[in-house]
Amino acid sequence: MRAAETVPDTTRTTCARGSRAGRDLYGKAKNTEQTIQYIDCLLYPLYPHTSCVHSYDERLTSLVFDYMKDRLSLDPVPLDNPGVKDKLEAALTGIISPGGTDPEKVLDLYADQLAPAVISADSPRFLSFIPAAPTKAALLFDMVVSCASLQGISWLEASGAIAAENQVLRLLADLAGMPASAGGCFVSGGSAANLSALVVARDTARRRLPEGRLRVAVSDQAHSSISNTLRIIDVDALVVPSRDHRLTGTSLRAALEADPDPSNVIAVVATSGTTNAGIIDDLAGIAEVARERDLWFHVDGAYGGAGLFAPSVRHRYAGIEHADSFIVDPHKWLFAPFDCAALLYREPRLARAVHTQDASYLDVLHTEGDEWNPTDYAYHLTRRARGLPLWFSLAVNGTDAYTEAIEKGLRLARETAALIDRTDHLELIREPELSAVLFRRTGWTSRDYHDWSERLLAGQIGFVTPTGWEGETVARFAFLHPGTSMEIVREILDTMA
Repeated sequence: MRAAETVPDTTRTTCARGSRAGRDLYGKAKNTEQTIQYIDCLLYPLYPHTSCVHSYDERLTSLVFDYMKDRLSLDPVPLDNPGVKDKLEAALTGIISPGGTDPEKVLDLYADQLAPAVISADSPRFLSFIPAAPTKAALLFDMVVSCASLQGISWLEASGAIAAENQVLRLLADLAGMPASAGGCFVSGGSAANLSALVVARDTARRRLPEGRLRVAVSDQAHSSISNTLRIIDVDALVVPSRDHRLTGTSLRAALEADPDPSNVIAVVATSGTTNAGIIDDLAGIAEVARERDLWFHVDGAYGGAGLFAPSVRHRYAGIEHADSFIVDPHKWLFAPFDCAALLYREPRLARAVHTQDASYLDVLHTEGDEWNPTDYAYHLTRRARGLPLWFSLAVNGTDAYTEAIEKGLRLARETAALIDRTDHLELIREPELSAVLFRRTGWTSRDYHDWSERLLAGQIGFVTPTGWEGETVARFAFLHPGTSMEIVREILDTMA
């Protein structure tokens, strides 16, 4: 049908809600195809049909878009609070039913009762864990990706999307100083990226060590996902004691030399920005030992890798250019929506040899051409084209804007550290390398920190959770959001007086 001959929007709206279309509408049909659509709507309650549940609904679209515009325009984004389980379950009772529920009622339930029970990671007062601060451009394009139903596993199905994602991966590889051959894909998060990379490290090593247990050298400060990954892939850890919470080439070499049989150590994991304190390992020294020992050199930059954009700290990443694999989470400090992690390999062919899935129905994806299939570089098959919102935001805002936003977080960390250092009842634990600040309130117990954290959230002053440092409970700020100000920091610190 031509556009002018389509079924009226009012009919499709009624149909999409599962109600019977009025018999008077039947007479408006202008041809056989429209007649069939009207009959579908009439019979929908008994025989649901995709022409009804998948029809465009102007009212539903307006309701959802109005909510999205309201959410996007919040400035600042409120923190909100966790909900009460019984109350949330009661509010949800009956909302999913055989006949469906009016979309306005469903959206009101979400807006009034569910959304306020979610702490907003994109609030400038969210300073716990690793916050999020997606750009408006990235959030808007995330909607485009969602409504486009992109299946991002292969060049055959999504070449346009993959070409754009690869442009971003090339930018990240260039920032890290990796060779022109480097490449990879986007996955859901750091855990998935670390797992995918270390599977390649393991299987690559197995070609020369077909028998016996394998080990990976890790710092005692490595992210929890590293130990989880090693458990999943059935590889043991050689835990290298860190000096001042930083893995160095010297400590790695000493651990290998002291080990009775280091021949089964096949890789080393370094961190470019630990989650707790933002510490960057001695990447150059570790890379040197990795080359000497023929170890796979993996760099976990899930949080701190974004610092490659910042000239003020770029020197701290010296040695990252030697990485065999490198990850960074754009949904952290590169201002992309959840969820998005970039995974890069120095030699992508090694990843293809491990991750390419073999099945008759996938043969069409694997030709002799230069097509790039993201499914060949991680353990996934089905894949959202999650790198596109980042691509759109970088293209719209420019890389200079990213540099300035990241530098702002670094400056805020330094200014906060200086303020803490000159406040009598506060003690700075260490000078920040990136945007995480650790400090203590003199005289406080663990219970004091937790009570303080709860009061801050209850008063919507801030979301700041305690952490552990050398067996002691302390306070921690993580600065990523460009909207976080020194005024907010002072307001929070004043509550510790």
